[in-house]
Amino acid sequence: MDVFKLEGKPYIPLCDILKKVGFCQTGGHAKLVIADGLVKVDNEIELRKRCKVKEGQIIEFEGKRVKVEA
Repeated sequence: MDVFKLEGKPYIPLCDILKKVGFCQTGGHAKLVIADGLVKVDNEIELRKRCKVKEGQIIEFEGKRVKVEA
């Protein structure tokens, strides 16, 4: 499992983290896969594109996982 560092920020929007970790090439693609129900946050399907992802949460897409750390 990969790790994403928040670098002092309290959260990152879900569509932004998908792009930053390379799960999606563009923010538009990230928004589409979220809307299609293909992304999980903490093992639950998340449909909110700008869901606030915080420290300790795990994002999953197409079998790839990333944990968010402070």
